[in-house]
Parts: sequence; structure tokens; C-alpha cells
Amino acid sequence: MSHASNERSFQGREKQKDVRNGNILAAKAVADLVRTSLGPKGMDKMITSSNNEVVITNDGATILNKMEVMHPAAKMLVDLSKAQDVEAGDGTTSVVVVAGAFLQAAEELLQKGIHPSSISDAWLLAQKQAVEILKSIAVPVDLSEKSQLVSAAVTSLNSKVISGHSDTLAPLAVEAVLAVTGNLTTSTSVDLDDIKVVKKLGGTIEDTELVPGLVFDSGVSHTAGGPREIQGCKIGLIQFCLSAPKTNMENSVVVSDYAQIDRILKEERRYVIDLIKPIVKSGCNVLLIQKSILRDAVNDLSLSLLAKKKVMVIKDVERSEIEFISSTLGCTPVADAEAFNASKLGYAELAEEISTPSGSIVKVTGVKNQGRTATKHLRGSNRLVND
Repeated sequence: MSHASNERSFQGREKQKDVRNGNILAAKAVADLVRTSLGPKGMDKMITSSNNEVVITNDGATILNKMEVMHPAAKMLVDLSKAQDVEAGDGTTSVVVVAGAFLQAAEELLQKGIHPSSISDAWLLAQKQAVEILKSIAVPVDLSEKSQLVSAAVTSLNSKVISGHSDTLAPLAVEAVLAVTGNLTTSTSVDLDDIKVVKKLGGTIEDTELVPGLVFDSGVSHTAGGPREIQGCKIGLIQFCLSAPKTNMENSVVVSDYAQIDRILKEERRYVIDLIKPIVKSGCNVLLIQKSILRDAVNDLSLSLLAKKKVMVIKDVERSEIEFISSTLGCTPVADAEAFNASKLGYAELAEEISTPSGSIVKVTGVKNQGRTATKHLRGSNRLVND
């Protein structure tokens, strides 16, 4: 009996050992995969996702993000890389490679019969020692010294596909971050959501620019020939639809009398005019309209009425961008036509439509309270470069 129980406990220990080795093996496999993308002879990785999307990249964070790992230990390394990206913004590949090296060392120690708890305790001591050493050799960075910041940005771009253009892009990145940092002496952190990135195919990387204002990656609505450029912009942002209301359920109305058809059209026109009146009355000359999922946010009738009043219309503004637009332009989103008035408007010196090889964009510059946000307009010859 005792012999059988001894055998069972021995098998249990063997099983634990196997699980531990399996975890170490899976995590090391992930680290080895990323490690070969480092250095001057580092290779690009080609990853095909389950929906047949192909990505070619040299960036460790992207490789780990796109890889669909199933093993829990391997997933932990992917999470480690994400945590590093959130915390420091760089070194995503390095932490994974270091973690892999630690696991390699741990495997050797485990084979010598050292208990896992002893190994982790020893590493905690080593961590404290490493932090002290790092602090002693660290060089303090002065935020007003731009050249230091640019060289730091160049370093992090060296592992990317566009490392050859880092002298163009690094200063832009630094300027964008400094633009939203606020007071350099008192600020302790920066919200990267305050920097919007608009990607457009066509042109070269040298055409990339930091826009002191806003860029919309869709053009102006030209259905009724509205203006393409406006100086002295008074910008309104609405979250209601400029079109006739729809019934809640799908149904059809049969109209047999032509007089009734006229009446429906007149009624629709009156309804839309009532919506547009407060917008025109407030002096608004650039109108941003939030995308609607229930019905058309605008129709030809409302666009032609706005075009007659020389109002530039930019439609299909995403819900997620409303906050960014509001803080950049100083306008207030309006969800009800009756509440629309001049106090809700934002101001800018110029709004103009610019043609690019892959469609038009609208650039808004000369914003009053610039400094809260920044917009980067990226140009590249293909999607990979842009990404």
C-alpha cells in the first residue's frame, strides 16, 4: 500500500516538473522568436493572422501583438511586452528577451535541484541591486534640451522599418509630445491620446508633417457644391441628424394621391429647415456632423440648403473623435437643434480641403487654444510604411 502511494506522489512530482519545463519552453520559444529581430542583422518577420491578413514587421511589440499564442506562459510574455509599452513606451522587445534569458538560467538552476522559491527570492535581491546600479549610471534628461529628446526618439526608431527616415520623424515625434505636455517644469506625464495620427497613402515619408490644428481624413461633402475653403471659421459640432425622421420599425407607406406626395415633401423640407435655422443663425460656417447608425446623418436636401448658406460640411465624424475635436477646437457637441447657439462654436483661422493621391483631407489651422492637442499627418508610399 505504502509502495503504491509512494509511486503516486513520485508521479505527481514528475508531472509538476513536466508542467514547469513546458512553461519555460513555451516562454523561451516566444523570446527566441523576437530575439532574432534585434540588431543590425535582425530579420523582419512575416505573420499571417487567422483572417489571412499579412503583416511584415521588425518591431517586437507588433510581432507579439499579431501572434495568436495559446499557451498561458507564452501569453504572459505577450502581456509583459504590452505592460512595458504602456509604462515606458519602448523596450518592448528587450523585456521579452531578458525574460527569456532569465528562464534559460532558471532551467539550469532547477536541473541542479534548487527550489523555485529560492530562485525567485534570489532574483528579488538581484532586482534591488540592478535598480541601484541603473540609478547610478542614469543621465538626467532636461525636457528643454531638445537634442537629447530627439536622440532618444531616434534610438527607438532604429528597430522599425522606417529607421532610415528617423532624422525626419524623430523631431516631429518630439515636437508633437512637447506640444501637448503643457508646462515643461511642472508636467510629470503626457496623455498620448491627445496626439491624433492621420494616415494617407501616397507621397513620401518626407511629406509627413505636424499640423498645428486638426486633420480630417475624409473630405468635404460636395453633393450640393458647398465651399472648399473658409477663412475665419466658426465651427459647430452636432450629434443629431439633418434628415427626415424614420419610423422605429421597418414599414412602408403607400401614397396614392399626388397632392399627398407634395405635402410629404413640403413637410420634410420644413422639418429640415427648422433643424438648419439655428445653425445658420449662430453664424456657423463649418459644420461637423457625427456619424449616425440609425439613419442618414445628412441628406441631399440638407446639404443643398447648407451649401446655399455657404456652410462647409464635414460628415461622418466618428463618435470616438468627438472629445478630441472638442478640446482642440474649443467647440461643444450639440445633441439637440434647439440648443445650438453661438456659445457652442469653436474658432479657427482657416479650414481647407487638400487633395492627396488616396482621397481628400480637410486641414483646420490657426486654432485659438492650440497646445492641448496635436495632429500628425503621415504620408507613405504603402500601407506597411504608414503603419
